[in-house]
Order: sequence, then structure tokens, then C-alpha cells
Amino acid sequence: MTAVADARVSPRARGSARDLAGTGTLLRLALRRDRIMMPVWVLCLGLTASSTVGRLKSAYDTPARRADLVQDMNGNGSTRALFGAAFDDSLGALTVWRVGAFLTVFAAIMSLLVVIRHTREEEETGRQEALSAGMVGRRAGLTSALLAVGIANGAVTLLIAGSLAGQGGTGALALGLAVGLSGMAFGGLAAVAAQLTENARLARGLSSAAVGVAFVLRMAGDAAEDGTKGSGHVLVWLSPLGWAEYARPYGGERWWPLLLIAVLAAASISLAYSLAGRRDVGASFYASRPGPPAAGPLLNGVYGLGWRLQRGALLGWAAGFVFAGAIFGSISDGADDFLGDSDQTRDIIQRMGGAQGLNDAFLAAMVGVLGTILAVYTASSVLRLRGEETDQRAEPLLSNAVGRLRWAGSHLVIAYLGPVVILAIGGLALGLGYGIAAGDLADQLGRCMGAALAQLPALWVLTSVTLFLVGVLPKYSAAAWAFVGWVVALGWMGPALELSDSVMNTSPFSHLPKLPGDEVTAAPFLWLLLLSVVLAAGGLVGLRRRDIGG
Repeated sequence: MTAVADARVSPRARGSARDLAGTGTLLRLALRRDRIMMPVWVLCLGLTASSTVGRLKSAYDTPARRADLVQDMNGNGSTRALFGAAFDDSLGALTVWRVGAFLTVFAAIMSLLVVIRHTREEEETGRQEALSAGMVGRRAGLTSALLAVGIANGAVTLLIAGSLAGQGGTGALALGLAVGLSGMAFGGLAAVAAQLTENARLARGLSSAAVGVAFVLRMAGDAAEDGTKGSGHVLVWLSPLGWAEYARPYGGERWWPLLLIAVLAAASISLAYSLAGRRDVGASFYASRPGPPAAGPLLNGVYGLGWRLQRGALLGWAAGFVFAGAIFGSISDGADDFLGDSDQTRDIIQRMGGAQGLNDAFLAAMVGVLGTILAVYTASSVLRLRGEETDQRAEPLLSNAVGRLRWAGSHLVIAYLGPVVILAIGGLALGLGYGIAAGDLADQLGRCMGAALAQLPALWVLTSVTLFLVGVLPKYSAAAWAFVGWVVALGWMGPALELSDSVMNTSPFSHLPKLPGDEVTAAPFLWLLLLSVVLAAGGLVGLRRRDIGG
């Protein structure tokens, strides 16, 4: 009977079963490896929503105050760009307005990190090839990664829906699904990037760029048009994050935009599965092209090699900051004119950007967003050192007349000076966009560029923290991502959640003046620079004394 049953199974079904062999084992391994990171992400996302309800209830304790807040927020393009549109004045709707956009972004970031960690990174390190030599199917790694991220997003959905159920079960479910499905959609896109690229760093960069473009499109569309009226702006509809917003949790829920997110998730996952079956383990569809027979003059040394390895990321981030800076600048004009005597609205903007004029406060908030995002670039640039080491590409260099500090310096020059170039370009684009909108181009270019460059000491602290981990605690160097994630979360969501100064001050960005417009003193810059130097020196000493690969 068993033979007859096996004969009835189609060859395609048997092939599919072989492709998925070992999925359960790999899933348990993935969950064990992420047993700390994943629960922290899930709890932070879920508890953010529940804590926001309490803060809003105490701050806007009457229906009249909540109605005034909604009217003020929806009437100003700058605040719509930052938070999105508010579709109702209930506590649930205000919670969605305050943190909904950020929850979808962080769910997307969580998902792309998990998927790439368990797919392309496993192949890049050679672990997937070793596993494939056993009873493991060719699609088992991808399936286990997607199941892991599905479990995480499912937990986020349930936690958000459960924590907000007291404000209305339907709206709570809509918000939970919007966040969870957004995470799955970008997790699917990350799975596609993992098939197309040859290394985890590039896959993370492409996936993060997709999240960034979606966020900027949503901001630009909300700034241009109040989404509570009519069908919404076309730019918002071009962004999956916009689809989550237009599901309108607690604002007359519309379920079909969630279906669009689900279709994107299913389509991207299907494409990733198709691509995974058409390539060898460790290979990619867009592998590096063979180089010329002889090295050019820029490769005539270790610093030329460092530039060659880092230049793609630097140019990509610079291009992204030009785009984001121009968009942010163009939507920053007009905040001061509209708000007038609205104390509650003024308070929200000033917590994010300082107590100066509201136009400057909004510009400062946008500069802060750009600065915290760039922390991802600085950490990845330094971690490239550890990647070269673990992939055994550092030893051939160090076996020649190349010292450890010189080898490290070839990457650290880009890690420390790259943000100078990126922030300068982004600040110029921000000033250009704002100057054209405000009719004051000559003055705004310098102010915005200076405000952007003022973020450097905080960024260098994060760079030095990463270098310290690489040099002193190399096995735990990936913990730098936890610190970067914490800093980004504080910068984006801390003011909205009205976190205490003691919590906010754990981010180096909180110690900087909020420019343009705030008072500038030398002390915070000097202290941050000193801390950066001390951490960097400690990291270099550790790197010089420890074993390579240790």
C-alpha cells in the first residue's frame, strides 16, 4: 500500500518535499539564534502602541481637546508628513496617528534583518553549504527564514491588537494587521534581494533602501494632501506604508488596502521561491563582474582596496540623502504660518525639533531623522572590518607588509569621513528644497548644511562604539546593531511617546543642539568627540593585541 501511495504522488510534489526537507530543524535553529533579538523587537513594537494610549489619555483628556488636535494636525502639511493623517479623534485613532507610521517602518526593518540573517548571510559564511550537504532541501533555508519572520509579525499583530482592544476591537485588529502585513511584505522583498545579490551587506542595503523610499513617498504624499479628504494622494498610494495608513484603523476601517499589502507579500515571496530554485547555493543572479587583468592605480595599496570595497555603499547613501533631503526640505515650509496659537501642536513639534520657530523646529526634526538613519551606514562600514576577518580575506593582506592598524584605517577612513560627505550633500539638498519653497535660497543652504554636519559627533560615537566591539569583543560585534536600533527608535519615536530625559539621553543625538535655530555651545560637541576618540582608541588597541579571527 505504501508503494501504491508513493506512486500516486506526482514527481513535482516529491521534488517540492525534497526542497523543503529539514525546514523544521532550520526553523528551530533560527528561533534559537534570535531568541533575544526577536522577542525584544516584538515587545517594543507591541508595547509602544499600548503605552501611547495612556500618554494620549492624560495629555488630551477631553473630546474637545482631541478634536482640536486632529483639526490642527490635519491642517498642516509638515505634521502630516511626519505622522500621517488622523482619521478620527478617538484615543485609538490618535494612537494610530501618533505611532502607526513608525510601527510599520520598524516592523519592516525587523523583518528584513531576520530574513537576510538566515538566508544570504548563511550562504555568505558557508554555513548553508555545509547544511545542504546533509538532509536539507534547497528551499529549506528560505522557508525557515520566512516562517521565523512570520512568527515574529504574527506575534506583533496579536500583541498590538490585544493591547488596543479596549479602544475597539475592529480598529485594533486593523492596526495589528497593517503592521504585521507590512513586515511580511518587506520581509518578502528582502528575500528577493537575498537571491539577487552576492552578499548580505548589499542585500540589507537594497532592502533598507526600499523601506526608505516607501517612507519618503508616504511623507511627500501626506504633506501634499490631507488624506482624510478624497481618495488620497498618488504618492501615498505608491508606497506600501501608505496602504497601511489608508486602511484607516479606528477611522472607518477599509480592509482592501490590507489586501494590497498581502498581495505584495505573497508576490515577493513567490518570486523569491522561484529565484531560489534557479541558482546554486552561494551564487546570485547579479554576481560581481570579473575585474581587469591588471589593477588600476587606486588599487595600488590597502587604502585603495578599502575605497573599492566601500565606495558602492557611500555613493548609494549619498544619492538617497539627496532625494530625502530635497523632499524633506520642500515640505518644511509653512509650519509657523498655520499653527498660530495652537499650544498642543506647537508642543509636539518643539519636542522633536527644539523651542525655536516652528519652521526651524521641523527642519531640525528632519535633520535628526537623517542623522539617526545614517547611523546604519556608519555601523555597517565598521562591521565590514569584521566581515573581511571572518571571511578570511584579512589574513592574506596582513601576511604581507600591511600592519593591522593600517588595514583597519583603510576602512575607518571611509567610516568616519563618509558621513561628512553624505551629511553635507543631504544638508545641501535639504537647504535647496526648503530655500526654494521659502524663497530664501541663499541663507537656507548654509544653515541646513551646518545643521546636518552638526550631527557628526553623535554619529562618530556610534562609529567608535562599533569599532570598540570589533576590536575588543569581536564575537559580540553584531551587538552594535542593537545600539543603532535603540538610537534610531529613540530619535523617531521617543518624542512622540514623551519619554523621560533619562531615557532620551542614552542616545548621543539627544545631547546635541537642535539645529537650525537652537543655541550652539561647544561643550556637547567636545564631550562627544572625546568619547568617540576614547572608544576608537580602545577598539584599535584591542584589534592590535587579539588574534585575527578570534
